[in-house]
Amino acid sequence: MKNQTTISEFILLGFSYGLQVQTLLFLVFLITYMVTIIENAIIIFVVNRNHHLHKPMYYFLGNLSFLEIWYISVTLPRLLFGFWSQSKSISFSSCMTQLYFFISLMCTECVLLAVMAYDRYLAVCHPLRYAAIMTHKLCFQLSVLSWAGGFSISLVKVSFISRLTFCGPQVINHFFCDISPVLNLSCTDMSLAETVDFALALLILLVPLLIIVFSYCCIVSTVLCMPSAQGRRKAFSTCTSHFTVVIVFFSATLFMYARPRRIHPFNLNKIVSIFYAVFTPALNPLIYCLRNKEVKKVLRKIISTNCSAHQISASPKDRAVEGQ
Repeated sequence: MKNQTTISEFILLGFSYGLQVQTLLFLVFLITYMVTIIENAIIIFVVNRNHHLHKPMYYFLGNLSFLEIWYISVTLPRLLFGFWSQSKSISFSSCMTQLYFFISLMCTECVLLAVMAYDRYLAVCHPLRYAAIMTHKLCFQLSVLSWAGGFSISLVKVSFISRLTFCGPQVINHFFCDISPVLNLSCTDMSLAETVDFALALLILLVPLLIIVFSYCCIVSTVLCMPSAQGRRKAFSTCTSHFTVVIVFFSATLFMYARPRRIHPFNLNKIVSIFYAVFTPALNPLIYCLRNKEVKKVLRKIISTNCSAHQISASPKDRAVEGQ
């Protein structure tokens, strides 16, 4: 310890390949980032502008879309900048800030997905009481709980990590500051920080997951008891999008964060991280839109209305040209 120097910055390796591969990756990630922002912004716009979608399910979907925009913005802009920057360094404070917001948003999404599962449970299993239970006030309270819970748990996790001493090597074999690669650079006893992180990871992952599993067990049981095949299909159709997102999200996050840190191969970390930190936010809006008839109907209506308005505004000009 006496011969070691405390470091004040890290070096993010990112993806160090040849120029052609770097260019290809840059284009892929840039397109993914732009598509993700546009997709989620469209969902927020559609939900806010159309009164037919002013329902609890779409209120939470708007929250999820807003979260996804910030979720991908925490990591991807710096990754894109790193492809062409000579400097790969990131200061300790910037690293901890990035880590805090990334974990906060991920924890918030865990709770928000559980809240959405509870909403589907009430809609399918208690349809007559649904409107009385899932009021605007409760929706707001559940969304606040999701955001406050995610950011609070992340604050505890990052506060323990930030107290560690990092003496080198200062190289992080990742494209952003994630818990596992950062912890493994500590030169002091990190057992307490690791235990706290692991316990909170289990808490924020398993409790929402248990709520989701319980909700869907009740949903499946209720749907199977429905006498009408059309009723069963309609009930399942309202849940398939959310269930697909849950499987994609939790399979990756459980693999990454619900295991001891030291057994992670770092190259595998990067591959899995790309999936849940970059591509999942781009896939979620597609899953919800492609599987949701109501959202598709509203989108088609907006597009057709805009096209009609454009034709009407253009027609006087066309008639004037024809008259000449």
